[in-house]
Amino acid sequence: MRWEDLFADLELQWEANEAAELAAELADRSRREAAYLRLIDRLRPVVGHPARCRVLGGQRAPETLHGTLSALGMDWFLLAEPGATEVLVPMRSLLAVENLPVVSAQPGHEGPLAAKLDLRYVLRGLVRDRSVCTLLFVDGTSLHGTPVRVGADFLEVAEHAVGEFARRGRVRSGWTMPLDAIAYVRRVP
Repeated sequence: MRWEDLFADLELQWEANEAAELAAELADRSRREAAYLRLIDRLRPVVGHPARCRVLGGQRAPETLHGTLSALGMDWFLLAEPGATEVLVPMRSLLAVENLPVVSAQPGHEGPLAAKLDLRYVLRGLVRDRSVCTLLFVDGTSLHGTPVRVGADFLEVAEHAVGEFARRGRVRSGWTMPLDAIAYVRRVP
């Protein structure tokens, strides 16, 4: 009986060591896989769902935006706010996202088209549509107007009064700003 007890004890020790090694290997593999995740991979499962984000641009503190994450690009995301407004946020302005789900999208599987849809591409769509917007800058100031041109690293906006369009005689001023200065762009419905 003594030998059987010894063998049973050795077998239990062996199984415990194997389980501990497997757990350590799985934890190490999970850490390595997480190291390849990007923020866009964490955000992709949230498209179509409510999101709450802190962004640069508040006068004294970061501003909190909430709405449905309706689109996502390599360096931007679009929030559909309650009340039919849309907010285009450059990723560099994002400070935090609240309560992301545990799951992430597979890294690098956004497709070739999504990789081409950068912030400049989306801003060119606003220019094409002559969309009236309010731009919030990273310093907390804002500008109301219509984007008129997008360069490699800048945006030009025709400033005009709220409720007006960028027509001759209505444009107050023309502004050129680096894309890095934009905290977000809110499209006026």
